[in-house]
Amino acid sequence: MTEDGVRDAVAAERREQADLLAALRPEQWDAPTLCDGWRVREVVAHTTMPFRASLGRTMVELLKARGNFNRMADRCARRDAAELPPEALLASLRDNVAHPWTPPGGGAAGALAHDVIHGLDITVGLGLDRRVPPERVAMVLAGMRPKNIAFFGTDLTGVSLRATDLAWSHGTGEPVRGLAQDLLLAICGRRLPPGRLTGEPSKRFSR
Repeated sequence: MTEDGVRDAVAAERREQADLLAALRPEQWDAPTLCDGWRVREVVAHTTMPFRASLGRTMVELLKARGNFNRMADRCARRDAAELPPEALLASLRDNVAHPWTPPGGGAAGALAHDVIHGLDITVGLGLDRRVPPERVAMVLAGMRPKNIAFFGTDLTGVSLRATDLAWSHGTGEPVRGLAQDLLLAICGRRLPPGRLTGEPSKRFSR
């Protein structure tokens, strides 16, 4: 996949997420997601923060968090979610579908992973039956190097993850099967609703 192709996928993912968010009921913005402690509004505040914050402001926020990126992300998401109404958060996403932001060292593929994973945090958390196009999920999974997987700290020992909708698998051991997007969430340490994965070890990744 070319760089332009990945960026097209990023724009398409953001555009589709904006359309989905525009259809949510007001109370759904306050519903929990797969991100522990974050409602829909915090997740959208987080994914759109790079569109609102300059590099300088981000560095100041990181210093306030004593260099802890996760602490900074949580503080900023909660602050922006409290200050900005859903309409403003949605506009921030819709107006920036082609924004060139990429995570440090992640490139356009990292931006796609960021958007796809957090989009799934919302849709799976809300129980919405949205299937991310398989080719996008395949691009994200292809970028899951050992260091990326290690970042999430998920215990995958003795488990073979096997996608039922893509020719993709990871690891060796007892099989856990499911949609590629659900296996992606499992890799990222999310606890999935019951029934989305099959196989005895699937309980490890379910609520």
